Amino acid sequence: MDFNKSRTKQNLARSFAAECQAGARYQFIATLAQQEQLIFVKDTMKLLAKNEMAHAKLFYDYIADKCQDVCKVEIEADYPFVYNNLATALKEGSKIEKEEFDDIYPHFAKVARDEGFEDIAKSYELVAAVEQTHSKILNYIYEKYTSKSLYKHKLKMVLKCSNCGHIDYLSDGWKKCPLCNFDQGAIALDYSCLLEEALGVKSQNC
Repeated sequence: MDFNKSRTKQNLARSFAAECQAGARYQFIATLAQQEQLIFVKDTMKLLAKNEMAHAKLFYDYIADKCQDVCKVEIEADYPFVYNNLATALKEGSKIEKEEFDDIYPHFAKVARDEGFEDIAKSYELVAAVEQTHSKILNYIYEKYTSKSLYKHKLKMVLKCSNCGHIDYLSDGWKKCPLCNFDQGAIALDYSCLLEEALGVKSQNC
């Protein structure tokens, strides 16, 4: 099928716009976390933002490569604007990611496959799996944040003070750093262990 006449071209453009917005939104959430001195929440949001921009680049490249010329695509879609409150942003972010995994990207994958773009279909399926992980991470942080248990974990984690670099391996974070006396919010967590707890899995590393 001619790519320029395909629904897949429109879907890629919508996806590119959505991923760019998600990347920006996670940067905004990172700023909210920074304002509350929640270092590991800030770091996690920045990592998710980086992931989303990588997805945006993937969708952008498909359009640019398959058009083989300058492409302009008119799109119409609903994009969420979430109130600048950390709890609300985390909760709604999780819902948005879940919708992409459950509905939007599987549908776009089917359309791409039906139109003969198997490479794009496979990419949509892989991106959807990442969005499922993002949804679980955001919901995990939301629940820990609203229950005031951000620094209490089922697994032992590497805790590192972002001020002085002091490191411990604990499941319950310090109220203040034992070395420099910085508040709890300065604790940075090992992301791989956070991910394992959010997804409900466990390896020998955590």
